[in-house]
Amino acid sequence: MVGTATYPARWRLALAVPTTMLGVLLAWLLASPQAPQPGSLIRALADCLGSVVIGLAVLPRLEPGHAARVPDWRSLAAVAAAWTGCEAVLLVLTAAEVENRTAGALDVAGFLDFVRHVNSGRIGIVVLAATSVLAVYCAYRYRSAPPNVGGRNAQPHNADPVLVLAAVAIVLRPITGHMSQQPFGSILATAHTLAAALWFGLLVAIALSARTRRDWAALLPPYSTWAVRCVVILAISGVINALVRLDGVTGLFDTGYGRILVAKLIALLTLVGLGWWWRRVWVPQAGAHRTDAEVSLRRAITEVCATAAVFGLAAVLATAA
Repeated sequence: MVGTATYPARWRLALAVPTTMLGVLLAWLLASPQAPQPGSLIRALADCLGSVVIGLAVLPRLEPGHAARVPDWRSLAAVAAAWTGCEAVLLVLTAAEVENRTAGALDVAGFLDFVRHVNSGRIGIVVLAATSVLAVYCAYRYRSAPPNVGGRNAQPHNADPVLVLAAVAIVLRPITGHMSQQPFGSILATAHTLAAALWFGLLVAIALSARTRRDWAALLPPYSTWAVRCVVILAISGVINALVRLDGVTGLFDTGYGRILVAKLIALLTLVGLGWWWRRVWVPQAGAHRTDAEVSLRRAITEVCATAAVFGLAAVLATAA
């Protein structure tokens, strides 16, 4: 059908996985001679998946006139399950690193000691528990959801519990990191993390959900407004974070953290430029039903893949010295 994006085309969203890996690999190169941390890649993927869960949970709120849109429980359950798997792997890798062993050599006693007595272990097990609950809850809602017509029923915003729990899970590590030691650091870390999650996750959610020109016309313009707000929050919180971490301009080039930060800044400016162009061209055309759904999907996938690379940079940046 003209103006309708085919379902198989949405599998191209999976290209975000290799671009996330590319972001991580670039950050490892920039951090040299610091040794690469395998957990950074898993953390980047976990952050991306957590953002998608948040995006899918927020998606019904993009249509004020259609508040009864049913959340995509099947996608939520699948993404939450994948997020849980990443968190489980990340927890094992982190435990092995703390215990100075390989993951294969980590025994049960060492793992239990890690999750009981090490702060990152306690946080990790809480995050894992939260994502597990999310996966089970979303699967239950998918299996028990009443029949609906046109993707809507009489239960508005019934993914709010998912949104709250996913938001808590995704910010737990940032708010207990280096910024937590600064005044208002946890608040800034929360704002930065959630803004990034909304910017990325909402676009993925739209790409997964929008089937026709009408869907893109209803969802893309309000998303564009949300995206601008997210960029402003990211810019403000990111600048403050950088000022706290770096002693001066030379730190941007003399340290692995600084070099990764510069790469992330360049990537973000590129994304902002792309977003500005989309806001001038794509958003008005889509809002007026003048862009095919397949074209809109292709553009969304392009931005999703580019943003995923920034998530890769950010994951390594979060653990850089």
